[in-house]
Amino acid sequence: MAIKVGIIGAGGMLQYHAAGFRQAGAEIVAVADAAPGAAKRAAEKYGIEKSYESVDAMLKGSPEIQAVSVIVPNKFHKPLTVQCLKAGKHVFSEKPPAMNAKEVKEIIDAAKAAKRKVLFNFNNRARPESQAMMKYITDGTVGKINSAQAKWIRRTGIPGFGGWFTTKALSGGGPLIDLLHMIDLAMYFMGYPEPAHVLGQTFSEFITDKQFKGPWGIPDRADGTTDVENAAHGFVTFKGGQVLSLQVSWAEMVKREEVSVVFQGTKAGGKVERLFGIDGLDNTAIDTCELYVQENGNSVNRSIVTPACEDMGRIGSAANFIHAIEGKAAPLNTPEQALRLMQVIDAIYASAKTKKPVSI
Repeated sequence: MAIKVGIIGAGGMLQYHAAGFRQAGAEIVAVADAAPGAAKRAAEKYGIEKSYESVDAMLKGSPEIQAVSVIVPNKFHKPLTVQCLKAGKHVFSEKPPAMNAKEVKEIIDAAKAAKRKVLFNFNNRARPESQAMMKYITDGTVGKINSAQAKWIRRTGIPGFGGWFTTKALSGGGPLIDLLHMIDLAMYFMGYPEPAHVLGQTFSEFITDKQFKGPWGIPDRADGTTDVENAAHGFVTFKGGQVLSLQVSWAEMVKREEVSVVFQGTKAGGKVERLFGIDGLDNTAIDTCELYVQENGNSVNRSIVTPACEDMGRIGSAANFIHAIEGKAAPLNTPEQALRLMQVIDAIYASAKTKKPVSI
């Protein structure tokens, strides 16, 4: 029997969730969105039978739903995830996992009580490059990763002015929380070590400068709020002695958008990278996956060839959620990992505010 799925949110990410769920053999039975008419339009576009204008109505009207995906502004990730868990549903939530680590703990408690799975859309783990690199890490080729550098930087990437992305009360923060994928990927490669200390700084000089708007067509709101950072830099030490440096930005004086994790292991180093020709446009990007080793007294750089994946693993990530529920695959991430990630994010913001290192 196919897993029956309900989707909360009719935004742009729905296309990837729907494609991934269907690729894995699931049946999408309903979509819900609070915006009048949005769910109905999405249902017609994606061939979904039922549409609702509230989550309550969907859970009541389609009790056959076994799993739910959450595609809404960050503020609502935790409450909707907990609501659906309490209703006995498995949950696949967009990133970030929640607004902060405290909320992730609430999700963990709810998942344990409901005995249901929760996965988050850390889609970059599902990219062919990331999966290829993980094989070299797990088979011992890389050794222990001592240090890593995580970047998701943009020159012109502010997603609209005055909307929910730039409103801290709705988003939790700016690019640091929005583009946390590479921090997650670096920690994934490192074995998700327990963080110890964090030093961070945020910058907001460009956050209201219209020259730095990204290409996504999100409308500006003149009466809206813009109170988040445009860039964040940080350094993390872990209890096992590993270290991570990070740079995340929507708007910063860089050459072009770069999405990358570079690491240094005891046996080999490596890099997973996407360079954009035009900020924000995946079809202009160049992907690279490399391994750095010493062999026979020579420095050898291996280029790892992987299948093209323009969607950056989004479809594969959604498919993994279904396979994980069915027991056909290990989940690509866990709530416990999400907790450590959000502890790092929280600490960077706290360090930036206090101008001091933060212990976790």
